[in-house]
Amino acid sequence: MPRNHWGEIKDPVHGYVYITADEREIIDSYPVQRLRRLRQLAGAEYVYPGANHTRFEHSVGVMYLAGRVVENPNISQRISEDEAEMVRIAALLHDVGHGPFSHIFEHLLDKELGKTHEDMTLWIVKNSELKDILNKVGYEAEEIGKLAVGRLHKPKKAFLDQIISSSVDVDKLDFVVRDTYHTGAEYGYIDVFRLIQTLDVLGEDLALDLGSLSALESFIIARIESFKSIYFHRVGRAAQIMLATAIEKANEELGLANFKTPEEYLAMDDYTVWTMLKNCDRSSEIIKNLERRNLLKCAYERTFYEKDIMVSNIFNREAYRKQLQADIAQEAEIEAETVIIDVPTVPSVPYHHSVLMEPMEIPVFYKTREGNRIPRRLSEISKIFDVLKGFINILRVYTEEKNREKVSNAASKILGEIPSSAKISY
Repeated sequence: MPRNHWGEIKDPVHGYVYITADEREIIDSYPVQRLRRLRQLAGAEYVYPGANHTRFEHSVGVMYLAGRVVENPNISQRISEDEAEMVRIAALLHDVGHGPFSHIFEHLLDKELGKTHEDMTLWIVKNSELKDILNKVGYEAEEIGKLAVGRLHKPKKAFLDQIISSSVDVDKLDFVVRDTYHTGAEYGYIDVFRLIQTLDVLGEDLALDLGSLSALESFIIARIESFKSIYFHRVGRAAQIMLATAIEKANEELGLANFKTPEEYLAMDDYTVWTMLKNCDRSSEIIKNLERRNLLKCAYERTFYEKDIMVSNIFNREAYRKQLQADIAQEAEIEAETVIIDVPTVPSVPYHHSVLMEPMEIPVFYKTREGNRIPRRLSEISKIFDVLKGFINILRVYTEEKNREKVSNAASKILGEIPSSAKISY
C-alpha cells in the first residue's frame, strides 16, 4: 500500500489498486478521465463482445504494476522514494496521447503530422492541465512526460524508462492479461508477478533472472497468440480498416488533424468522432455498415516465414502496397479502392511494432552461488524463444462481400507467385 494512502480502485484483473491523494488528483484530471471514452481494442468487440474495456482501466493497471516493480528490492534499493512515485505517475499517464479508437487514429497522426501517440502523450503532459497538477504535487511535467514514453534517459538509470517501455514492460504485462481477460481468448496463464519479482538491474538496464524462464516463455507465447487471435484477428481487423478508412475519407472535411491545442485534441474521443463520422457524407456509409456489422471480407491470407525483397516491400512501403492493390483490382475487374492489403506493420494495427515481427533479445542472467549475475543470450537458453523469434508476417487482402471470389482468384494469381528466394538481411 502506498504512503499517504487515499483510497482504492477495484480492478477486475489486479484486485484492489491503492492510490495516494496526489494520484487521485491526477486520475481525476480531464486528460485521464477522457481515457474512459477510448476503448482499448476498437474493432475487437465485433469478434469478442466483452472487449469493451477502455484505456482508463488499462492505465490504472499499468500504474499498479509499475508500483509493484519499484517495490521489488532489486529495484527499490537503486532509486529514491521520489523516483518510485514518478514511475507510478508516468505509468498512469503513458496513454493520455491516444487518439479516438486508439491505434486506428495513429494512421492519421503518422500521415498528416508525422507523429505517434507517444509524441502526443509528451505534448499533452507538458501543455495541458496536467502540467499544473503535476507541478502542484511536486513533479516536473517534462520529466514525467518523457518517462511516460520511455525517453527520460536519466544518467545511469536507463532501467527507469525500461519499466514502462521495453520488451517486458508493465504496459505489455497489463494489456496482455487484460485483453485476454476481456475477450475470453486466454491462451496460457501468465505469471505477471513472478516476472516482476525476478526483474533486476544489470549495469543500468533491466534484466530478468533465468529462474523465471517458464513465466517468460509463457509471456512470449501469450503475446504471439494474442496478436494472432485478438489484435490481428481477421474480423476485428476488417472493422478497424473500415474505421481507419472512414477517418481518412472524412478528414478533408472534418480536419481531424488540424488541432492546435491539447484541449482541441482531447475533445476528440470514440463518441465524438463516431458521431462526426456518422454525420459526414464521405464516411457515413462506412459507419452505417459498421452499425449493421456489414464488414469487409478477407479474400486472401498468407503467412510468410522468411524475408524476401518483394515481401519486405509489401510490409514496409505503402506505395508498393497501393500498386499491388491496383494490380489485383485490375485483374478482378473492379475499382482499385475496393481492394485493401493489410499487414501488421501499418500504424493502425494495435502494437504494430510488436515482437511478433522482430522480437528483440530480452536481457536475462543467472545467479551464481556467490551471488554474481552472469548475462546470457535468451535464444541460447530457450528453444521456445529461439524458434519464435524467427521472421513471421501475415498478409491479407480485403474486399466487399460481392467481390470476394473475384478478388480471391486475382490475389492468388498475383500474390501466390511471390518467390521465397532472394532473402534479404537487415
